[in-house]
Amino acid sequence: MFKGNGVVLGLEHWWGRDANAFHRNLSEPTTPYKRALAYPTKAAYLKRRGYPPCTDHNSRNMASAAAAANLGSSSSSLKRPGKKPNINCSLQTPSTLHFPKQSTTYTSSSTTISTPTPTPTTKHPKLDTPSPVAPSPKQQQTQWNFLQSAAAMALDAVETALVSHERQHPLPKTADPRVQISGNFAPVPEQPVVQDLPVTGKIPDCIQGAYLRNGANPFHEPVAGHHFFDGDGMVHAVQFKKGSVSYSSRFTETNRLVQERGLGRPLFPKAIGELHGHSGIARLLLFYARGAFGIVDPSHGTGVANAGLVYFDGHLLAMSEDDLPYHVRVLPSGDLQTVGRYDFDGQLKTTMIAHPKVDPVSGELFALSYDVVQKPYLKYFRFSPDGKKSPDVEIPLDQPTMMHDFAITERFVVVPDQQVVFKLPEMIRGGSPVIYDKNKMARFGILDKNATDASNIRWIETPDCFCFHLWNAWEEPETDEVVVIGSCMTPPDSIFNECDESLKSVLSEIRLNLKTGKSTRRQILSEADQVNLEAGMVNRNLLGRKSRFAYLALAEPWPKVSGFAKVDLSTGEVHKYIYGDQKFGGEPLFLPRDPNSEREDDGYILAFVHDEKEWKSELQIVNAMNLKLEATVKLPSRVPYGFHGTFIGAKDLEKQA
Repeated sequence: MFKGNGVVLGLEHWWGRDANAFHRNLSEPTTPYKRALAYPTKAAYLKRRGYPPCTDHNSRNMASAAAAANLGSSSSSLKRPGKKPNINCSLQTPSTLHFPKQSTTYTSSSTTISTPTPTPTTKHPKLDTPSPVAPSPKQQQTQWNFLQSAAAMALDAVETALVSHERQHPLPKTADPRVQISGNFAPVPEQPVVQDLPVTGKIPDCIQGAYLRNGANPFHEPVAGHHFFDGDGMVHAVQFKKGSVSYSSRFTETNRLVQERGLGRPLFPKAIGELHGHSGIARLLLFYARGAFGIVDPSHGTGVANAGLVYFDGHLLAMSEDDLPYHVRVLPSGDLQTVGRYDFDGQLKTTMIAHPKVDPVSGELFALSYDVVQKPYLKYFRFSPDGKKSPDVEIPLDQPTMMHDFAITERFVVVPDQQVVFKLPEMIRGGSPVIYDKNKMARFGILDKNATDASNIRWIETPDCFCFHLWNAWEEPETDEVVVIGSCMTPPDSIFNECDESLKSVLSEIRLNLKTGKSTRRQILSEADQVNLEAGMVNRNLLGRKSRFAYLALAEPWPKVSGFAKVDLSTGEVHKYIYGDQKFGGEPLFLPRDPNSEREDDGYILAFVHDEKEWKSELQIVNAMNLKLEATVKLPSRVPYGFHGTFIGAKDLEKQA
C-alpha cells in the first residue's frame, strides 16, 4: 500500500450521513461520541430526526439526501461543482459532509496569534477513560516564537487559498472522502478495554492469546482529498484469556498522529488522497516550509502504521511502508500501548514494507525497503531470530516501483518488479505520481535468502502481471521451478487512480522456470467459479513451503468482503463461507489448532464482521475444515473494515519485550 517515502476524514459515525441535521435543534449532541451515547442505533437517530424507518440501503441514502436538501445552501459542506460522481463500487453513495468552523490558536511564550484554519475541521472527541500511554512532550502545546507564529499564519493563508482552489474541481472517487470513508469504512474513537464479552457458541480451547488487526482510522477530518489508505493506524485487539474474552482498540501513537493531535488539525500530506497534480506539489512545499520553521517535525517519521502487523522477537510491530515499524504492546488486561518507533536497536535506518515474512522453520524475518525519490530504489535485508540485522542488499532497478508485498521459499526471496511505478514528474503535468506503465515488462526476481549482493539475482519476465499481494511461494526442484501464488489485479492501478473498468482480482499460479528463464500463469479457479479474492493467507506454518489451501476474502461486492473462500490450490476447488445477510468483514486469519497436526486445514478462521442492518460488530470463529461457525463474540463498539492481522499466543504474550 503506497504511502510515499517519508511523505486523515474523521467522518462521524453512521449519523454522519446526516451530519447537517443536528443544526435543526440546538439541543442536539454536538460531537460524534456524544451522539453515540444518545443514539445507540441508527433507528433511534432517524426516529429522533423525524425520518421514517429505513429498511434498505437506498432508503437510508434517500433520508440523508432529504436532510441535506432541507438545509439548502446554508450548510458548509464538501460540495464540489462539476460532474456528478460516477461511483462504480459498493461504498455508499456520497453524503453531504459538514465541517463546523473553528479556529486554531498558536501559542508561544511571548505571543498568541489566533487565525482561521485553512478549512474548518473538527477534532475527534477523546474518551473519558485515559489511554494507557502517558502524553509525551510532543503532545503538549507547542511553544513557538514570534517568527514561527507569523510563518504559521502566513502558511495557513496560503493553504486557505489552495483549498479554495481545489474545491472548484471535482475529486476523483479514489480521493473523495465521501466515497472512500463512508459507511463502515468511517473511523471510530478509541475503545478502552472491555472485559467478559458475550459469546454465542463455544470458543475452541486452543484459542488462547490475542487476535489483532490493523486498519486506517483517520483522527482528523480531511481538508481536501483523502484515500482510505491515508488514515491513521488503529489496532483492534480481542484477547482470549482463562475463559474470558476482552476487546480494545487504540491508535498507534505515531510521530505524525502525536503532532497533528497536539496541533488540533492535519498538517502532514496524505500520499494518495492529496499528492497529485499541481496542488499536490503545493502541499509538499507547504509541508516542507512548515518543517523549515519548526511548525512540524518530520525527522522522526511521517508514517501512519496502518497496514500490517507482525510478531517477531518479542515485539508486536505495526507497519506501513512509508516509515519504520512501531512497537505496540498488548497489556495483561487486553488493552494496547504504543511503546514507540522501532529501529531494531538502531540497526534499521530506512523504511520497511508492511509485509515482512517470518520463516516458520528458521525463525528469521525477511523484509524489503523501497524509495520513490532516489537510488537505490530497492533494498533487501533480513533479521536473525534474535533480531540481528544483515547488511542491506541493494537491488538495482531503473525506476521506483511499488512493492507492497513479496514472497519467500525455503532458499529464495521472490521480488516482484511490476508495472505500477512512481513517476513524480507526472505531478508537474497535473497527474498522479502513481501510474500504470504499459511499456514496462513485469518480472519476478529470484534472490538467494543469504545473498550479500544482488549480482546473482535471476529476473524472469511475467507479462501483464500485477499482484498486490502474494499468498505463498515454494520450490519444485523436479522441474526447476519456483511456484508463486498471488491475486493478479486488473486494472493494476485501479486502487489509486480513477478508471471506468471494473476491478478484477484473479487468484493465479505463476511458475518461474529457473532453467529456461520463462514463466507460465494459470487461473486457479474455473471461469464459472471466478470471484474477486483479496486479503488472506495460507497456514503460516507452511509459509515458503508447498501448501494445499489458501483462505482468501471474497471481495464482492467490491470493495466490501461478504465472506471468505477456502481454495484448493492444486484442483481449484473452492468452498465459500458467507458472513450473513448485509454482514461484511475483511481478511480471514487462519489459526492452526496444533502446529503438529497432520491436516493442513486443522484450525480456525477468525474474522471481524459488521452487520450493516443492526450496525453492530462481532468476531466470528469458523472451523476451517468444515466451514461451520463455532462461536461469535459480540463486540462493544463498531469495528471499521480494515487491513491485515495476526495472532499472538498466550505464551508469547508473556514474553513480550
